[in-house]
Amino acid sequence: MKVLAKRITLFVTLIFMVAVTANAQELKLGAAAPLTDLKMDDVSNRSISLAEAAKDNGLLVIFSCNTCPWVARWEDRYLDLANITTQNNVGMIALNPNERIRDRGESMDDMKKRAEKKGYTFFYALDKDHKVADAFGATRTPHIFLFDKDMKLVYRGAIDDNANDATKVKEYFLKDAIEAMVAGTAVVRPSTKSLGCTIKRTE
Repeated sequence: MKVLAKRITLFVTLIFMVAVTANAQELKLGAAAPLTDLKMDDVSNRSISLAEAAKDNGLLVIFSCNTCPWVARWEDRYLDLANITTQNNVGMIALNPNERIRDRGESMDDMKKRAEKKGYTFFYALDKDHKVADAFGATRTPHIFLFDKDMKLVYRGAIDDNANDATKVKEYFLKDAIEAMVAGTAVVRPSTKSLGCTIKRTE
């Protein structure tokens, strides 16, 4: 009976997670960034909000984590993105929304170790109870949202077209979007499909 009960609980949990992912609505292009004043704990031992992380030309938000193999594949591009955003006076922040598995590699201590090991030069904050992820309609890690100087969404989706090998990228979705945004021209591909692990939300 105990085994059956555990299987039923697992099945219900999986159904719930699929339903949450299926019903999540990504923030609409042109929409204002939500929850910009919400303070979140950062690996630097300070609290940071999206408004504070933003710079004159906008803000790049990456929903990320420590345990997803997809993040590991893309992560070699994070520092390049930090350089690109800095050069273009755009802020950058990564948010960890994996509340359901905080005690399994996604705690603040784990985040600090990850940031130090990988040499993060940008904010990496804990999205407690996945509030920001829910407001953005983020479903995966990594999931990208780029906002302009008015904090309006101009791009969402993936970093580029090749998670496995940065040397074989043919389309630099995010880099091109940042450059177009700063230049004041239209983003050619404002929305692409995010590829990654589903965000581990609580029930």
